[in-house]
Amino acid sequence: MDKNTYKLLTPGPLTTTETVKEQMLADLCTWDEEYKQMTQQIRSELLHLAHADSAYTTVLMQGSGTFGVEAVFSSVIGPADKVLIAVNGAYSQRMTEICRYHQIPYIAVETEYDKIPDAGDLETVLRDDPAITHITMVHSETTTGILNDIAAAGALAAAYHKKFIVDAMSSFGGVDIDVPAVGITYLVSSANKCIQGVPGFSFIIARKDDLEQTSGMARSLALDLYAQWAVMERDGGKWCFTSPTHVVAAFAQALRELRAEGGVPVRQQRYIHTNTMLRDGMEALGFRAYISRDVQGPIITTFLYPWDRAFDFQDMYVYLKKHGYVIYPGKLTEQDTFRLGNIGEIYEEDIKKILRIFAEYMKGLV
Repeated sequence: MDKNTYKLLTPGPLTTTETVKEQMLADLCTWDEEYKQMTQQIRSELLHLAHADSAYTTVLMQGSGTFGVEAVFSSVIGPADKVLIAVNGAYSQRMTEICRYHQIPYIAVETEYDKIPDAGDLETVLRDDPAITHITMVHSETTTGILNDIAAAGALAAAYHKKFIVDAMSSFGGVDIDVPAVGITYLVSSANKCIQGVPGFSFIIARKDDLEQTSGMARSLALDLYAQWAVMERDGGKWCFTSPTHVVAAFAQALRELRAEGGVPVRQQRYIHTNTMLRDGMEALGFRAYISRDVQGPIITTFLYPWDRAFDFQDMYVYLKKHGYVIYPGKLTEQDTFRLGNIGEIYEEDIKKILRIFAEYMKGLV
C-alpha cells in the first residue's frame, strides 16, 4: 500500500511526519548506552512538559495507553484501597473493567456522555464513603471529544486527602497540564497521541513518594510499574523487558519536533484552531455535534448521523478514504455517530480539503 494514500483524522494513531517515521529505519540495541540515554532524555523531557520537578518521576511502559492505565491500577492501588471512578465515556468505563479484572474495589459515579462529571456529585460520594483512597478521571474523553475538569477533581482530591489518577491519553502534549498544580498523583498518556509519535508504549508521570511505597503491590509481572521504574533508575534507562526500540527513537524525534513547533502552548492553539474550523464547517454542512461547544475539547469531535438523508457510514468512510482521509466510527451505543480527530499532522489546508470532500459526498445523498 502506498504510504501516502491517506491521512488519519483520528485521535491516535495519527498522521506523523516523515522525519518521525524515518527514525524507525535504524535497528537499536536495548542494552546500548546511547539508546538508554535516549530513554532517559525522554523521561526528563516529559517531566518538563508536565511542569514537574524532582518530586515526580516518569516511567515508560510497553504497550498501548490501556496498558499504561492498567499498569497504574494494578500496581499502585492496594488491597485495602477503593477507587472512585468518574464515568462519562467508554474510556472511563474501561477503568471499571480493569478494576473488575483485578478485583479492585471501586464505585463509579456515572454522568451522561455529553456532560462533564459534576464535582458536587463526586464530593457527595467522598463524604459518604471514607473507604475511598483514589479518584480517577479521563481528561480528554475521546468517546465524545469532551474535555473534563481535572482541576476541580484535583481540588477535591487535595481537600479530602485522596490520590488522583488521570488518564490524559489524548490530551497530554496537546493541552497544557500543570501536573503538580492540578494535584495529580499519576498521569498516564501514550506515545501515539498529541506528542505525535507512533504506537508502542505508554508513559506514566508519577509522584515519586507515592510510587516508592508500591514495591511488591503489583498484580502483574509485565505491568509492574514499580519494578519498571526501579530498573530504569538503577540501570540508567534500561527497561525490565524488551522495549519498542523503533518507537522510542520515533518518539524522541517527535519531542524534538514539538519543541521546534513552539511547545505545548503553540500546538494547543493549532489544535484549537483546526478543531473549531472542523466543527464550524461540518455544522454548516448540516451535521450536528454530539456535545455543546462549552465542553468541547480540541482533539476530536463526535457528530450525529444526519437524520434527513439516506446516510450510510461505511459508504461515506470508503468515499473519504478514496479521497485521502480516514475517520473513526462512533463509540456511543444509544445514538449513531462518527468522529473526526484533528491532531497529528493535520493543518488548516487539510480541514478545508476534508470539508470540500464532505460537501461533495453530501450532494449525492437524497
